Amino acid sequence: MTDTLPFEFFFSPEFSADPYAVYAGLRAKGPVHPIDFPPGATSFVVVDYEYARPALNDPRLSKNLANGPEWFRDAISQQNPVLADNMLMADPPDHTRLRRLVQKAFTPRRIEELRPRVQQITDELIDAFSGDRIELIDAFAFPLPIIVICELLGIPDADRADFRRWSGALVNPAVTEELAAQRDEAGTALRAYFTGLIAERRATPTDDLVGALVTSTELSEQELLSTLALLLIAGHETTVNLIGNGMLALLRNRDQLDLLRAEPELLPNAVEEFLRYDAPVERGTFRTALEDLEIAGTHIPKGSFVHVSIGAAGRDPRAFERADTLDIERSDNRHVAFGHGIHFCLGAPLARMEGQIAFGSLLGRLPNIALGCEEKELSWRFSGSILRSLSALPVTI
Repeated sequence: MTDTLPFEFFFSPEFSADPYAVYAGLRAKGPVHPIDFPPGATSFVVVDYEYARPALNDPRLSKNLANGPEWFRDAISQQNPVLADNMLMADPPDHTRLRRLVQKAFTPRRIEELRPRVQQITDELIDAFSGDRIELIDAFAFPLPIIVICELLGIPDADRADFRRWSGALVNPAVTEELAAQRDEAGTALRAYFTGLIAERRATPTDDLVGALVTSTELSEQELLSTLALLLIAGHETTVNLIGNGMLALLRNRDQLDLLRAEPELLPNAVEEFLRYDAPVERGTFRTALEDLEIAGTHIPKGSFVHVSIGAAGRDPRAFERADTLDIERSDNRHVAFGHGIHFCLGAPLARMEGQIAFGSLLGRLPNIALGCEEKELSWRFSGSILRSLSALPVTI
């Protein structure tokens, strides 16, 4: 077994700038490595595809916080209660019940019905571009998915700015007192907001997703609050990253940008490649070993945490030929950006559709789009978070 990686591993500037080079160095030493994260816990990170994919669907690795160490369970429940009781943090049968209640809103058929509205929002955002220099995250990548998910949930337009601030604070690792205070404030504010919204929907029923969920007799009040928070945050943060990371990949690989513009029928394939190449979610949320087990010959004691690196799996050269090369014509792209198994991303059809429309419209309408800064000036949000997210993406158009 290799030496235990320090807590700061996920938080170093080198990792934030290029986690793939860091993971390649680890992968050369083995597929599983002990890591001191969270500090003081027994934890491991899986960095290759062969073992990462099955780990994402291993019933011996629990997502339920109740199966983690008591100190960690209490800390999460106190720090972030609004995100503690939803399908992402549950095992069957609770996971099955919670997912079923939301599933019907995200079927491929239902999502396809949203395509004209998503195209309209996309066109309006591009129409609003002003001047020859745009910050693409603020002007496009963020507002597109937040408008879509708010309309799906039935949330007023005026509240979007608050949601962006709250969700950013909730997914940001609370490694300082200031960040912890921001997270606590955001959790309290989001809980208060949804508590009020639930009361409104019960008094005046609506046909949006919130209106449908508040009528369910299968959800506890805490599960309802937590499910709404999850849908809001996961419904836009990951798509922001898909658009930002994917566009950066294209701007860094002009041959692929030109190919996609010339052959727009490659859009669905290109989106899958963006998901593999620079995944919006860098690693999966906490999993806890329910029993003593082995992964790639490494002993994982009962009660240990297992981090599955989705980003590392997507760049594993044993799973993907020329893994560090962006190739929008890549076939048999078995990436795990949406997870694998029972926790496969519920919003995958929506994210794929939004991505196809976003990239197709940007390339179709902005023939001269180019990176608007030196690559060394780019920075990433939430260093150490499970998300892989640009702070900003300036472009010239």
